[in-house]
Amino acid sequence: MMSPANDPKQTAGAILTDSTYAVIYDLHSHTTASDGRLTPEALVHRALEMRVGTLAITDHDTVAAIPGARAEIERAGLPLTLISGVEISTVWENHEIHIVGLNIDITHPSLVTFLQAQTERRQQRAMLIAERLDKAQIPGAWEGALKLADGGAVTRGHFARFLVEAGKANTMADVFKKYLARGKTGYVPPQWCTIEQAIDVIHHSGGKAVIAHPGRYNLSAKWLKRLLAHFSESGGDAMEVAQCQQAPHERAQLAAYARQYGLMASQGSDFHQPCPWIELGRKLWLPAGVEGVWQSWEQQPQKINEREV
Repeated sequence: MMSPANDPKQTAGAILTDSTYAVIYDLHSHTTASDGRLTPEALVHRALEMRVGTLAITDHDTVAAIPGARAEIERAGLPLTLISGVEISTVWENHEIHIVGLNIDITHPSLVTFLQAQTERRQQRAMLIAERLDKAQIPGAWEGALKLADGGAVTRGHFARFLVEAGKANTMADVFKKYLARGKTGYVPPQWCTIEQAIDVIHHSGGKAVIAHPGRYNLSAKWLKRLLAHFSESGGDAMEVAQCQQAPHERAQLAAYARQYGLMASQGSDFHQPCPWIELGRKLWLPAGVEGVWQSWEQQPQKINEREV
């Protein structure tokens, strides 16, 4: 029998309990509060179905889903630990980089004010995207994206869904290549905050700052190292090492980078909707030699915010 030190699933936050099941950590997921397809209530139930024991909801620049998810966990008596999170959009060297905040106080005044400003930037960008698409003889993009957002923040993902439904492309990936990527018809340069500002507000709200999916920014190894060095030097805490879908050896390489730059490791599906290739809790384990970011708060008494109770 494998020892815990040699069993990757045990090293990875799939920690064995007295039962035959393991506690799985999924620290990156989305709901209808941003560009996810499940409501907060439906997401926590699906997480449990997928045997996730600790779930972080990390919607784009909003924490609107957290109260509803917490209420549903309590109402249904779900054996699920919910971590309050957010995914903050930043700009670094003309690249859009996402920073996840974990175990944050969602009512902290600094965070509330900061996310309001991010929401305004997102709204302005979305309206400009709609204007560009309209000039390209694709009318109704704003109304379509707004309807798909269903009260949540309008994102590029909503425009992509609208364009697929309008028959302008076959898949979401095709939409980004044809319309929403840099230099394309509907592309609008982001005007987000800096990485330093994101880290600062996450820390002020009591959380840990995690660089999201570092392997997905189309950076060369040299530029990725520059990004990670900058993030670490700016006070960043951790980086995502494990996702559902990764190229061969990517997980091991990212773990090596985490050690090199003194960062803890995180893992998350980046779940948006049920689909065959990206699912809550799937293939989420950390290689040996890195420390899971959850250990930074599990080693301390759980924070209780009276305003959330």
